[in-house]
Amino acid sequence: MAGDWIKFELTTLDKPEVCQIADLADIDLDAVIGKLMRVWGWFDQQTEKGNAPSVSKKLLDRLVGVTGFCEHMKSVGWMIEVDGVISLPHFDRHNGKTAKNRSLGAKRAATHKASNGKSNAASVTNALAREEKRREDQNPLSAREPVDPRMPSEMTLDWVPDDKLLKTYALHRGLALDLFTEKVRVAFTGHYEPQHQVNTQAEWVSMLVKWVNNDKVRDAASNVTPIRQKPAPASDFDDDDIDWQNGVQS
Repeated sequence: MAGDWIKFELTTLDKPEVCQIADLADIDLDAVIGKLMRVWGWFDQQTEKGNAPSVSKKLLDRLVGVTGFCEHMKSVGWMIEVDGVISLPHFDRHNGKTAKNRSLGAKRAATHKASNGKSNAASVTNALAREEKRREDQNPLSAREPVDPRMPSEMTLDWVPDDKLLKTYALHRGLALDLFTEKVRVAFTGHYEPQHQVNTQAEWVSMLVKWVNNDKVRDAASNVTPIRQKPAPASDFDDDDIDWQNGVQS
């Protein structure tokens, strides 16, 4: 015996063969399913390869309680009779020990895949969150929500540049985003907030980029080491020495 269970596909409930057997046997669809399970279960328990040379259709009909049920199964191709010996086609696909092992293996593989999928999805989500946080840490001035670049406003101490505008203007100037630190933002807003100057968001971001660029230029200039001029070599000629005149006069 192959075990105390058999493989059953839910799609079997609505297969045309089930409807055809129900019509031939004049019973409802659920009754057909139950009687098919009885037949398939008997073959699974009593045979190894789906062949039943010692059993008759009459016996199986009595088992399911419907006369001619095996003939109805034959008419839809779910039972075969050759020389008086009945069998189930493709028995090894769905029944028997080998088929059950395949079914269990497939189920375990599907469960493992689903589990890994959830784990991988969680890992990807966490990785994306960490990457986003890393970017925010590198560029703390990035605004979380886009703004209208044409929107005029006064400078405030809590002003933060729009991320898209900042990237555009910084790229145009050839500046790395990590130059736009919180220290830079505080200095910039602290300088312009008291002036009550009104500019569009695009203009403010452009001014910030120019501010950082000027700082970069000043830093580069302050790091330039001046080239020291080498002193001129001492001359052997003595301006106060007039002995050479004596040589000329003589």
